[in-house]
Amino acid sequence: MSAGGSSAGTVGSVRLPSAFEDYADESLAQAPAGGPGKNGRLEATVARPGDGPTRLIRDRVTVPYHLTGTLDTDPAPGLATLIAQEPTGGVAQGDRHRMAIDAHPGARVHVTTQSATKVHSMAANYAHLDASLRAAEGSYLEYIPGPTIVNEDARCLQTVSVDLADEAVVVVADVLVPDGLTDHEPFDFDHYHARVEAEYDGRLVCADAVDLRPDERNPRDLASIGEFSVVGSLYVFAPGKDGPVTDQAAKATADTHRPALEPLVDALHDRIGADERVRAGVSRLPADAGAIVRLLGHREADVTELLREAWDELRHRTLGVGAPADRRY
Repeated sequence: MSAGGSSAGTVGSVRLPSAFEDYADESLAQAPAGGPGKNGRLEATVARPGDGPTRLIRDRVTVPYHLTGTLDTDPAPGLATLIAQEPTGGVAQGDRHRMAIDAHPGARVHVTTQSATKVHSMAANYAHLDASLRAAEGSYLEYIPGPTIVNEDARCLQTVSVDLADEAVVVVADVLVPDGLTDHEPFDFDHYHARVEAEYDGRLVCADAVDLRPDERNPRDLASIGEFSVVGSLYVFAPGKDGPVTDQAAKATADTHRPALEPLVDALHDRIGADERVRAGVSRLPADAGAIVRLLGHREADVTELLREAWDELRHRTLGVGAPADRRY
């Protein structure tokens, strides 16, 4: 795993690692990269009037994304659920999927996917899954997609950018499953690069990456993943002062608390650190901007379960309720 990497070119506002620039030069026989049906976009803006429910006030969706509105089944008061659907059944070479979620002051939203994301085998080019998350003052935004399953010879770039205002809380999760759905060994993909960057008040507070290139470096190296296969990450971005939200724009969510970071880190470690099915680490971000949980395990089910445990702990400390039931599986 790496916390950096070279990046010369850009796609939109996303900096491309140099290896993916080379992949982008490879033409596709069936359809151009990012062409019709391969350039998915999901843009959604949510707002919360007073202490009422959060509403979807603007959306724009293109194939292969599909959106059927919001759900109000979350136990947290006023929190709406957005499920990004992909009727195509997976991610193929040349696909470019971009998601942009904008949470207005005081809004609460949980964004997820209908199932795991299956990244199919590739002969050329690459797939890019990008999410841009903007959280205004006093808002609460979760991006908790299903696991990413990467198949043989696949090249997958995942990028998440987070822009936080004061007293906002953003939670991002990611689970990598490297053995795919076909009969092959784990880590038989070409390249997997997942990068998360967060800015608060115009300052970069997190830049973290998982960069795996099995042909160049064995992921089983003890300095990388070692004996494990599945990698899970949970990012908690919560800048501002500890205690209740008091910003004028966020009075509607005065029952939302930014978690005190030192007790949060200790609680997360106590809850998941002793489980022998995984190796877990919890760290504070610089400038008291939040915390990161990293999990390594042998089974996707174990890593996902422990990630939910950490997410549940965070929710109790911010919203006063636990994680919602997962009805996808």
